[in-house]
Amino acid sequence: MILWKPDPKKTSRLHDFMQKTAHSDYDSLWQWSVDSPEDFWRECWDFCGVVGEPGDRVLEDGDRMPGAKWFPEARLNFAENLLQRNDDDPAVIFRREDGFRREISFRELRSEVAALQFSFREAGLQAGDRVAAFIPNIPEAITAMLAVSSLGGIWSSASPDFGVDGVVDRFGQVEPKFLIVADAYLFKDRVYSTKEKLAGILEGLPTVEKTLVVSYVEQEPDFSAFANTESYEQFRARGEGVGEPDFPRFPFEHPLYILFSSGTTGKPKCMTHGAGGTLLQHLKEHQLHTDVGPGDRLFYFTTTGWMMWNWLVTGLASGATVVLFDGNPFYPGPEALWDFASDERLHFFGTSAKYLDACQKAGVAPARTHKLGDLRAILSTGSPLSPEGFDYVYGSIKEDLQLASISGGTDIVSCFALGCPVLPVHRGELQCRGLGMKVDVLDASGATIRGEAGELVCTAPAPSMPVSFWNDPDGSRYRAAYFERFDDIWCHGDWATLTESNGMVIHGRSDATLNPGGVRIGTAEIYRQVEKLDIIEESIVVGQDADGDQRVVLFVKLREGATLDEDLREKIRKQLRDNATPRHVPRVIAQVSDIPRTRSGKISEIAVRNAVHGRPAQNIEALLNPEALDEYRDRVELKN
Repeated sequence: MILWKPDPKKTSRLHDFMQKTAHSDYDSLWQWSVDSPEDFWRECWDFCGVVGEPGDRVLEDGDRMPGAKWFPEARLNFAENLLQRNDDDPAVIFRREDGFRREISFRELRSEVAALQFSFREAGLQAGDRVAAFIPNIPEAITAMLAVSSLGGIWSSASPDFGVDGVVDRFGQVEPKFLIVADAYLFKDRVYSTKEKLAGILEGLPTVEKTLVVSYVEQEPDFSAFANTESYEQFRARGEGVGEPDFPRFPFEHPLYILFSSGTTGKPKCMTHGAGGTLLQHLKEHQLHTDVGPGDRLFYFTTTGWMMWNWLVTGLASGATVVLFDGNPFYPGPEALWDFASDERLHFFGTSAKYLDACQKAGVAPARTHKLGDLRAILSTGSPLSPEGFDYVYGSIKEDLQLASISGGTDIVSCFALGCPVLPVHRGELQCRGLGMKVDVLDASGATIRGEAGELVCTAPAPSMPVSFWNDPDGSRYRAAYFERFDDIWCHGDWATLTESNGMVIHGRSDATLNPGGVRIGTAEIYRQVEKLDIIEESIVVGQDADGDQRVVLFVKLREGATLDEDLREKIRKQLRDNATPRHVPRVIAQVSDIPRTRSGKISEIAVRNAVHGRPAQNIEALLNPEALDEYRDRVELKN
């Protein structure tokens, strides 16, 4: 079912790119992009305006995965590409949940980066040094990242709601030379100081030579008790008035970011992403798949601990204004982000499927209450957006916009499947596979399948795949993460279907896929039906091993004051039986008061599955609310 079609009278950057490369439709363009990757990515470099020297060769050892080398002769500077504009238009707009607002022009941003670059260089930062930031989604995170990357430093960040162990588990592996922290953060109108956490963090990070403290909530925070600590403002002021930043150029694969897996199955993996691959992939996704350009206002609700922050910030390289929000998206009410979207005249609104679902359940209808005339696209990721979520967007938010459900991950700091401004939006589907991404769906034997669920794979290298895992000299952990399921093929761990329209449906993680009676069921199929019932606020489903088989166990969080009884259980069973299959019907349905989730907002099926089986929780610091797991252990319903 088609919910939206692009206006044929309106052009787009993708349309221009298709004309430049002599392709009349998206399918033929995609096929060319994966059949001729060297030609495609070289065209992308030119069309998207990469600043740097590309060299003569685009791809070396292109038959190796991992092991392919992109643009082996290229030289560029990531920060230089994000700081091309030097005018008084806004580069960054920031708003906090309490209404506090800041705006920074492109000219001011360049000046800030120049000052910080000088200070970091004077303090001894060299190419390859790591800088870690324990910081909210504030402008200082962007300016510091750009200053660090301009000198060839490697950036890692985490949101300040992480606990000490979670921070040390991540940053401890990469041994940072500098640490940046904010004095506090704000959530639901409550101030949380970071001072107590900082003591434990510094104890666990012996390589840190200097700590910079950003005054975010307090005017003059006192962190003098900590050795080698300086205010971020004083540090920056040392370079004030130095003039323009300089941009030494580095190889295409020079490390830019170290990102971390959620860590719910063990210590977080440290994925090292190269500057060139990250930049080129983001430019492609912003300009060709999202139609972002100069003057556009690009927003994604994210923290600094989620890869969508990295994705968002690269919008500067396309001349867009990057819009930041920090705090609770439902404070002081569920319409908070829509007020923000209207006030700031956003063109692109990025969020999670769970946020859209929560808005729907809260009865939020921005189409009737807000002015969203500038809004051209809504982007959704984090978990599969249900068909009913598509209905909600077009029925209650805005009828005439592109809804781009996107899917990829920290692993590639980008997308495998995403939106397309020249294609229609089909209900429940991601519009297309990404250009240059040779994405396929395979069955258990490794054969390509269509119209049925299987493993989402990528059968050829892409520039934004990690250049390595940190501290993995022989590449064994990198290969084990993606290349052991199928030989020489990236297996992403998503359960997906490639549709007749060449769109994609993501059913959930394949490592959380249910397998009752040997039949694989995606968890998203159950959530879609169960959460249609208004009384159910949220749910989580896992498979429990029992009697040599697996039974489906569903936990439901109900609206305040509601109680799970046998009538509701039967209503849930009937909903699934009538609208899915009898195999989707849970053997056990139980009520809980909270759903455990990672700090990027994703529900943690693996953590619940471990709790149900009496296994110890692994890397509990990866969870936002680990105390919620107590409800899932030793339940009477699970012992029968």
